[in-house]
Amino acid sequence: VAAAGAHRPGPLKQQNKAHKGGKHSGSSQRRAGGRVSVKAQPRRRLRDLSRVDRRHQALQLRRQRKEAVLAEKRSLGSRDGPPHLVVLVPLHSRAAAHDTLRLLQSQDSAVVHLDEGRAGGFVLLCPRLKQRWRFVTAQAGDLHSVLDLAKVADSLLFILDAADGWDSAGEHCLSCLFAQGLPSYALAVPGDTDLPLKKRIDIRKKLAKAIEKRFPEAKLFPLNTEQESSLLLRHLATQKQRHLAFRDRRAHLLAYAAEFVPGQESDLVGTLKVSGFVRGQTLDVNSLVHIVGHGDFQMGQVDAPPDPLSLNPRVVKGQKRSQDMEVQDDSINGTDEMEEDVKVLMKADPSKQESLQSEVVPDPMEGEQTWPTEEELQEAEASLKENRRVVKVPKGTSKYQAAWIVDDGEGGSEKDGDEDDDIDDDMMEEAVSQEGESSEEEEEPAEEECETMTISECLRDDQYDEKVEEDEQMLERYKQERMDEMFPDEVDTPRDIPARVRFQKYRGLKSFRTSPWDPKENLPRDYARIFQFQDFSRTRKHLFRQIQKEETEGASVGWYVTLHICNVPVSVMESFKEGKPLVLFSLLPHEQKMSVLNFLVRRHPSNSEPVRAKEELIFHCGFRRFRASPLFSQHTSADKHKLERFLRPDATLVVTVYAPITFPPASVLLFKQRSNGMHDLIATGSLLSVDPDRIIIKRLVLSGHPFKIFTRTAVVRYMFFNREDVMWFKPVELRTKWGRRGHIKEPLGTHGHMKCHFDGQLKSQDTVLLNLYKRVFPKWTYDPHVPEPVPWVRSESALPVQEVEME
Repeated sequence: VAAAGAHRPGPLKQQNKAHKGGKHSGSSQRRAGGRVSVKAQPRRRLRDLSRVDRRHQALQLRRQRKEAVLAEKRSLGSRDGPPHLVVLVPLHSRAAAHDTLRLLQSQDSAVVHLDEGRAGGFVLLCPRLKQRWRFVTAQAGDLHSVLDLAKVADSLLFILDAADGWDSAGEHCLSCLFAQGLPSYALAVPGDTDLPLKKRIDIRKKLAKAIEKRFPEAKLFPLNTEQESSLLLRHLATQKQRHLAFRDRRAHLLAYAAEFVPGQESDLVGTLKVSGFVRGQTLDVNSLVHIVGHGDFQMGQVDAPPDPLSLNPRVVKGQKRSQDMEVQDDSINGTDEMEEDVKVLMKADPSKQESLQSEVVPDPMEGEQTWPTEEELQEAEASLKENRRVVKVPKGTSKYQAAWIVDDGEGGSEKDGDEDDDIDDDMMEEAVSQEGESSEEEEEPAEEECETMTISECLRDDQYDEKVEEDEQMLERYKQERMDEMFPDEVDTPRDIPARVRFQKYRGLKSFRTSPWDPKENLPRDYARIFQFQDFSRTRKHLFRQIQKEETEGASVGWYVTLHICNVPVSVMESFKEGKPLVLFSLLPHEQKMSVLNFLVRRHPSNSEPVRAKEELIFHCGFRRFRASPLFSQHTSADKHKLERFLRPDATLVVTVYAPITFPPASVLLFKQRSNGMHDLIATGSLLSVDPDRIIIKRLVLSGHPFKIFTRTAVVRYMFFNREDVMWFKPVELRTKWGRRGHIKEPLGTHGHMKCHFDGQLKSQDTVLLNLYKRVFPKWTYDPHVPEPVPWVRSESALPVQEVEME
């Protein structure tokens, strides 16, 4: 009774905390036994900021950003910074750049210097405004010059036509500039003063509406008077600067003057002295320098000559006295004093200087095994004794000649299974048929190989025949692209070669997404020549952190320097004398070394021609341009990526090539050269990664047709044509176009029929498929020399011209 009436605590009973013995600092130190934690605890806890403190912190950050923008504006074109580089780009054949230059030169209290580096360019010094500009005109139709100047320009000044805006060549130029990265820009419209006022206003409205799509929120600047040119200069000086990531992290300069000193061994190679203003980052003499379009070079030393474009030029000592005495040889004295003023800033240190080595020299003995043991030698000798055979040979035959004699019992020599990877799988039958035809021709008598023919003059139109051949090739490409869209990766099983021999390099996968594939398996010989990072992203972050901390010593931004570049071919100087821009970029560590680069690109809408994989294309990647034959693959998050045979117009693909290492971000433009020398823009994008371990898988699909259908089994034919092939591919899983899955149970007969089991009943119109996979690698076709493109054919329309090459 007492137990039944005992008190039980309710749900609201007080629960006291248990005693946490041994958790104070003294006991924890005793338990640690002198061990120190990996991550040291902070001495003071970070308290949460109050609302007022958060507002003050946000205000300080906003003020710092504003001051940084203002400091950048003040330094550009000032006494301490480089001159404001403005590149004039005419976008129409009627847009006259020389009238614009004449108006800009006619500024009050401005000193004009003609530009030594570019024909038609000039330097404008305004001591009253404490500003200095350098104006350079891009050659009309020269795509490489426009892109190279846009890489280093502070501002672009687009010259439009008052009526049409831009023509087809201007549209092509704008597409390339937008894809590469557009710096700050302004739009100028000169030469519409002859029209009546009302018509002039209507044309301005029409032009403003036309440019709205390309340049949203852009202002048109009329350029007819000196006052309008002053407004344009004020806008260029005060507008916010747009940054290009690939040039802000590297030192670069546009040559103002250049001199070539031939070497002692040959006149074709020597030292190039390039003078200009350092931009972007501090220039280190021990780093490599890349001359755009010509290659990578080392620097010998860096000089600091006097600034020829100074806002406050200092008076040379003795100059006034020589003028009063009217000495005739004052020019000689001036050059001597100029030479005295030139001082050496730094010289290259051979121990710290970057090497020009771009490839690894592979050791042919690196993969060899050690010397065989005695047991292995005895086993090899025993196997040779077993393989000995008795052959009847003519008298006097040596042992070496007898080893090549084949018995009658042995069949003909089997075809070597290691075929060249460059032969495409879907073109195999055509190649075999051509071999058969050529062998038949070789069997004919020698007298019938050549014969004399008389051709009438009316059929000797070579140019017309070439056009017909081009049309036939283009038609064949369109057919192949269409077939690949309708039947992706499907190939016909060859009748004259066993499938187990033809597809011996391929394998089956249980799942393309989850099945493992070793990235270091069966690598080609070219992989011994490239460099690979242990952790590319970590190396990139470390380099960029060093650039941010400004730990590099060298020529600072804004200095006028002379670079002594070693072992430069004389063609670089000849190109500069012809009026081409000479643009230099300093390279980050490892950027001269070869590796595997992956670009993420999308097809440009202006081009619709089929572009096949392994076809030679022209790349403009950041500050480099080169030629290579790329591979196309899908852009997925998996560890394996399927090869695409054509550059798809409706998808984003990854382009893989062998090329020098470049640290992203960097833009990329893909061009295709026509037979007439013009370059067509086919794709644009950016650098994705530098990763040789990215696995690109080529898929082959063998198809068969159900011959007899039962509940869950079916007899399939036309996939193979002999019994041995069916047994060879028996472990590979089957699938159908309508989603059924199955496997091969057994072969039927000797002509390739097979009994297959599926997870459901097949339909009579279904197709049975078998997937095979093989890893592919890009070709080593890297070529840093890109030919100059033929100027674009201009059309008066502002819309791009679509040229139809095939009816």
